[in-house]
Amino acid sequence: MGLTLLLALALILALCLLLYAAVVLIQDKRFFTTAPKDIQEAAVDHPERFPGAHALGWVLAVISALLMAGAFLYGGFDGIRRGFSFWQFFLRFALMLYIWKAFDIVCLDWLLLTRSHYFQRYYPETEGCAGYHQFGFNRKEQITRIILFPFVAALMAGIAL
Repeated sequence: MGLTLLLALALILALCLLLYAAVVLIQDKRFFTTAPKDIQEAAVDHPERFPGAHALGWVLAVISALLMAGAFLYGGFDGIRRGFSFWQFFLRFALMLYIWKAFDIVCLDWLLLTRSHYFQRYYPETEGCAGYHQFGFNRKEQITRIILFPFVAALMAGIAL
C-alpha cells in the first residue's frame, strides 16, 4: 500500500511538472483545451520568456510523461515481482488513478484555477474571464473519467498478469 501511495504521489508530481512546463515555459494555447471556453478564447500564444524556454518546457513535458508512464510500469513490475493477483493489481492501479484524479479536481480545478491567480500571471489577457469562477465547468469530462477508471485499471491489471 505504501508503494502505491508513493507511485500516486509520483503521478501528482509529474502532473505538476507538466503544468509548469505547459503554462510557464511552453505557453502554447493548445494546452488550454481543458480550460473553460472563455479562457481558451482569451488566451493567446506568448513569445519565449527567455531564450530556450519553449525547448526546456518541451523537455520537461516529455520527462513528465515518462514519469507518469514509469509510475504505472514500476507499479506493474513490482506487482509481478511480488506475485500480485489480478485484484491486487486492479486495486493498485485504481488507487493510483483515483488519487491522481482527486488531486486534479481539488488542487488544479478548484484551488489553482478558481481560487488562485496562477494562470492569470502567465496569461494576463485572461484576467476577468468568468471561467475562473466556474468550478465544475468540466464536470461531464471528470465524471466520464471517473467512470472509466475501473475499466482502465482492469485493463492494466490484465496486462500486468
